[in-house]
Amino acid sequence: MTAALAPTAVLDAADWQARRRAHEERVDAWLTPHLARRRRGEKHPVEDFLFTYYSHRPAQLRRWHPGAGTVLRDADPAEFGRDYRPTAGGVTLDTAALRARRADSVDWIRSLLTATAGRPGHFGCFGMHEWAMVYRQTQAEVRHNAWPLRLSPEQTARTVEANRIRCSHFDAYRFFTAPARPLNLLTPTRETQHAHEQPGCLHANMDLYKWAYKLSPLVPSELVADCFELAREIRTLDMRASPYDLAALGYRPVRVETAEGRAEYVTAQRGFAERAARLRERLLAAVPDERTELGRPSAEVNRPGGRAGRPAGG
Repeated sequence: MTAALAPTAVLDAADWQARRRAHEERVDAWLTPHLARRRRGEKHPVEDFLFTYYSHRPAQLRRWHPGAGTVLRDADPAEFGRDYRPTAGGVTLDTAALRARRADSVDWIRSLLTATAGRPGHFGCFGMHEWAMVYRQTQAEVRHNAWPLRLSPEQTARTVEANRIRCSHFDAYRFFTAPARPLNLLTPTRETQHAHEQPGCLHANMDLYKWAYKLSPLVPSELVADCFELAREIRTLDMRASPYDLAALGYRPVRVETAEGRAEYVTAQRGFAERAARLRERLLAAVPDERTELGRPSAEVNRPGGRAGRPAGG
């Protein structure tokens, strides 16, 4: 069995309760409008994506965990869940038991994050994955058909055909339209995900949120929220650069069909990649490599995107 990690922090009740309140307040700013829309039956193509595509429920995002190696004084283990145990100093996560139970999942995520961090980023896609998801479709056929396209279907098709499509992310590529798939320079698959994932990809960086919550409660909830925050901003750029016209929702388009728009996109993409690199390092530091055999796919994490059948974009 994996040896338990020595505690890295001991928090008095006032300290951990303050951290928990701060986390809940931060997350509520994202959850409250989403839950209000859900009660009204309203859909938002940008703000609702992280809640409908990924499998982490709002209540799970709001729940606070201190992370592995932290001891909470004057705490009740039942308040935090089955993976916590009492010790002489306070309540702490039973890291050894949790990692033993989820070894394949943790190792698969670690190996993917390590592989992604170890290769250079590519910044020449210009968000064409979103365009490839509507390529040669009519307005009625596109996913967000309640929102108009900025260009005609013919102009949209010409934009796709005029740009090199080099999508390395399987969960985006698999939702290309059938005519768009042969236009991609790569053919990513689930089995080649470790070989293709690269740190410039918006969707790979958005997925840091997925890997963070799948590693929870080994990682602190503040890190999960940091990854959510980045994913939310990336999703905004993704849809601003998409072929959809979302001006009525207050989103100024990034016109990647123009040279100016492509330059704007790359600048934002590089900024996101830098932030994602730091988050990736923090995730890897939170789950140190304790096994020699890495990379075995896990049924828990090795399924498309979040909820089955949901596209990675669009």
